[in-house]
Amino acid sequence: MQAVLNVIQYIVNLGGPVMIPIVIFIIGLIFRNGVGKSLRSAISIGIGFTGINLVITLLTDNLGKAAEAMAKNFGGNLSVVDIGWPGTSPMAWASNMGLIAIPVAILVNVVMLLLRQTKVVNVDIWNIWHMAFTGAIVQIATGSYAWGIAAIAIHAAIAYKLGDIFKPVTDNYFGLEGISIPHGTSAYMGIFAKPIDDLIEKIPGVNKINLTSKTIEKRLGVLGQPSIIGAVLGLVIGILAGFSVGKSLNLAIQMASVMVLMPVVVKFIMEGLIPISQSAKKIMDKRFKGSDFTIGMDPALLLGQSEIIAGSLLFVPITLLIAIIMPGNKILPFGDLATIGFFIAIATGVHKGNIFRTLISGSVIMTITLWISNQMWTLQDKLGRQVGLLEAGKKVSSLDQAGSPITYLLTKGITLQMGVGFFVILVLFVGAFAYTYISYKRDKLYVVDKKV
Repeated sequence: MQAVLNVIQYIVNLGGPVMIPIVIFIIGLIFRNGVGKSLRSAISIGIGFTGINLVITLLTDNLGKAAEAMAKNFGGNLSVVDIGWPGTSPMAWASNMGLIAIPVAILVNVVMLLLRQTKVVNVDIWNIWHMAFTGAIVQIATGSYAWGIAAIAIHAAIAYKLGDIFKPVTDNYFGLEGISIPHGTSAYMGIFAKPIDDLIEKIPGVNKINLTSKTIEKRLGVLGQPSIIGAVLGLVIGILAGFSVGKSLNLAIQMASVMVLMPVVVKFIMEGLIPISQSAKKIMDKRFKGSDFTIGMDPALLLGQSEIIAGSLLFVPITLLIAIIMPGNKILPFGDLATIGFFIAIATGVHKGNIFRTLISGSVIMTITLWISNQMWTLQDKLGRQVGLLEAGKKVSSLDQAGSPITYLLTKGITLQMGVGFFVILVLFVGAFAYTYISYKRDKLYVVDKKV
């Protein structure tokens, strides 16, 4: 067993851009895609994820500095720092739940596939860290290894169902046929978008507001192109951060670059995935008639949409504003500010690219995320010290995962710490989950122009 865990640890340490291509290559061979085609798909996906990491680094290194400056300017009394997913995922992997989470999540996936409870064939091993984090926090809260394992299994089962639920969105808006996005904040926070979208649809006048990249470009002409929108938003953020004119202009060009480059690197992943998904579909359909299986992938695939990147930039100041005005809030948004696109990606698809609606549902999503992370920060702080990744005297939390309703509800529910806030989040999350599930199952006519 220890030898198996050592191999898993070695593969995990390689990081997502290497881990996922290895998994894809093996899956390609399993689905008889041949060594050459499987290798080409794996390398193409590796190139795509490396490109995404480079663009995200460009985003986080530059937008992160602006976010830090804005946080100092406007959120000086907030004492617990959001270290983001780059600081949180190493804690999850280093915990007692880190390595065991992978075989547990895979076993849950296999069992659900055999019982026909999901159509997601998950290959995104890296993002199992979200489940590992949930397990680690539950273990710390309960002192029980068994409860930690149970929490991983429950989180995994919910994630795979989320991949199924949002298939109409990933198919028809994002154009990712045969691919699902079961992981991360995109999926578990995306459920709030559907009831909000339907509510807006019933409000006369408001339901006519439609701001997408196409409508903006149509109204503004060349000024509405994604690169110019990115430049304008980057310039505004630079000014709000108190940057000099020169630094603000630099940030404007960098954000314009992100808007243009992200769709380009996502295409490499798609080029690698398409032959694998086609082979998988062919064999699965032969073995399991009408199975319609999907390949579970990283939500980074969704960031090729200009509306998501634009929304991500807009939510930097919006999230800081929410943090400042929220009563009792201690969390200083920082580490996850530069990657808020992950939080709102599925929501953007639910709203069919309507940035106006995304601003509404995204504000709800970020408010819930911030409130939950306030309740969970002491447990993440304890986890960071337990695994030796937190400096003495530093108070930390994260929006990504410490702000997850799944982690919060499991932790508080198992420990029976169920106050008013618990039941509010329980009703909101379970209600939104059920509403979204029923809506997409009932309405099979969800068809919009394909974007990719």
